[in-house]
Amino acid sequence: MSDQVKQTVKKVFEDLATSLETGRMEAKIKIGLTIDGSELGLDVMKQAAFAIKQKNLFDLVLIGSDVEWAAEFEHYSTTDCQKEAAELMEELLDSGEIQGCVTLHYNFPIGVSTVGKVITPALGRELYIATTTGTTSGARNEAMVLNAINGLVAAKACGIKQPTIGILNVEGAKTVERSLIALQENGYELAFGESQREDGGKVLRGNDLLLGSVDVVVCDSLTGNILMKLFSAYSSGGNYETLGAGYGPGIGRHYDRNICIISRASGAPVIANALEYAYELAKGKLGKVSQTEYQKADQAGLKQICSELTAAPAAQTKEIEPPAKEIVTSEIAGIEIMELEDAVKVLWEADIYAESGMGCTGPIVLVNEKNLPAAQDELKKANYL
Repeated sequence: MSDQVKQTVKKVFEDLATSLETGRMEAKIKIGLTIDGSELGLDVMKQAAFAIKQKNLFDLVLIGSDVEWAAEFEHYSTTDCQKEAAELMEELLDSGEIQGCVTLHYNFPIGVSTVGKVITPALGRELYIATTTGTTSGARNEAMVLNAINGLVAAKACGIKQPTIGILNVEGAKTVERSLIALQENGYELAFGESQREDGGKVLRGNDLLLGSVDVVVCDSLTGNILMKLFSAYSSGGNYETLGAGYGPGIGRHYDRNICIISRASGAPVIANALEYAYELAKGKLGKVSQTEYQKADQAGLKQICSELTAAPAAQTKEIEPPAKEIVTSEIAGIEIMELEDAVKVLWEADIYAESGMGCTGPIVLVNEKNLPAAQDELKKANYL
């Protein structure tokens, strides 16, 4: 009997055993793992692989160096831990031989970024961080709006029917909030969560990350990358990631490969969790969910909203002098810090004296109490609120 026939017979019996064990006749999902490149050595890969084997949720396929323990798994041998392994991973994914893969090194195309998953320390809740690596857009605010879509895709593919979303209090947060509200008002199904701080709101503070106030937190990739490292390795001193499920799958418009990222400092628990994350995404049809969400967002005007975010600002044609100075005691919050001085000048042009300032929750515009309603109306008309 040839080796190919033996492998076919073996697979038939394995599939039969799986169907008897689970009551399902469909083929078992296969998830790949590239095993080379970790700063912690191959032993962490071995520990993660056998932890997954013991759970028997899916079949693990190894890609990489010839090591003795790899004989326990389906194994594709490579001599180049980066280029050759990446090409082989892509080939296996595109052919359908595997339905997802966890890897350390991968260059996603522009427009694709990864959604990490951590466990928050306060209440032990799962939190999706959108995003943690990759470049969704060269324009920061557009990138964060698209990151919100990507975060929802990941959460929905993992079985959360209506994920709540919040925006981390970083540069661009209020602009991104306005854009997402516009998308929601245009018909895109989007459920905002709320900060647990006393003043609430859709913009999240650091406390909210620890609590897991929402399902998906939106931020830029650099900030998200730092958050992942802090959540993953704060208990180990930083050189061994022990918590969470890694930096997550690359998601973007027209992108459907289920490739999940870990770092060179990811320990065995994180690698195993990343493999289970990839399995959940495969089971939840990540590519299909992504296509559906982007179609729905486009129907709600996503492309137009993004084009407005990337449009060049109009040149200032005249110098605006402030009206007569008044006592300013009433605060208007919720204005993006990069737009604060422009917002003040909008009020000056409307003959309302205003000053910029910084309140306990962020940037504010200060006006006289009698001018508060009119000032709020002017700022809303100018799209600063």
